[in-house]
Amino acid sequence: MKQYIPNALTLLNLFCGTIAVIFAVNNQFVAAALFVFLGIFFDFFDGFAARKLNVQSDLGVQLDSLADMVTSGVVPGIIMYKLLYLTIDFPEMSNEWTASNSSWIGFKLAFLPLLGLCVTLASAYRLAKFNIDEDQQTYFKGLPTPANTLLIISLPLIIEFQNNDLINSIIVNKWFLIALTFLSCYLLNSNIKLFALKFKNWGFKANATRYVFLFLCVLFLIVLQFAAIPLIIVVYIGMSVLDNLTSKLKNN
Repeated sequence: MKQYIPNALTLLNLFCGTIAVIFAVNNQFVAAALFVFLGIFFDFFDGFAARKLNVQSDLGVQLDSLADMVTSGVVPGIIMYKLLYLTIDFPEMSNEWTASNSSWIGFKLAFLPLLGLCVTLASAYRLAKFNIDEDQQTYFKGLPTPANTLLIISLPLIIEFQNNDLINSIIVNKWFLIALTFLSCYLLNSNIKLFALKFKNWGFKANATRYVFLFLCVLFLIVLQFAAIPLIIVVYIGMSVLDNLTSKLKNN
């Protein structure tokens, strides 16, 4: 029976991701974010359960990537598409988030918003590479899809809850969104080594980077709320690069 527990958690991730897609398509970004958070929660614990129960399998690996493709691939692509669509078809609403969130007047297919779906394509490519890369056991090569999803889905949450006109004007700027789309695609498939939050033991010396990062995450979230998420991603990449440089210096 225990061999089914990790796969059940993975399917819960997929279930949450599918619901998040429905909400995202209907511009209900807060609800979509809630189910993405739940999906990422199940995504974390399916691997944890598989390791603890010693029931890791090839089926579980493939199922995990398929679930991640929805929760951390399709959803952020839709969110980016919707944000870009907002800047093109409803420029007069760029400072009226509540108006843009209430209803859509017709539907027009524009080219620019389709760039947002590049996030979905880059996520698929990243997940496929991850499945055949045997080196990524203790670290990630490129930004993990759940982290990238949190980055993108934080944008509508910041608009909804932070009430900062300056930040909102940046987020709904099409050039910012275009740049973020390409940056996201690059980071997902870059060769930057990023530390994984996997603890082999609880000792501070062996996990100093992880403990410091988690402390900063809690601090930033308390002070900045949803606006902390982009900062956390930047800090995550920065600390990983610094950690890599430190390791190289020690080895030399």
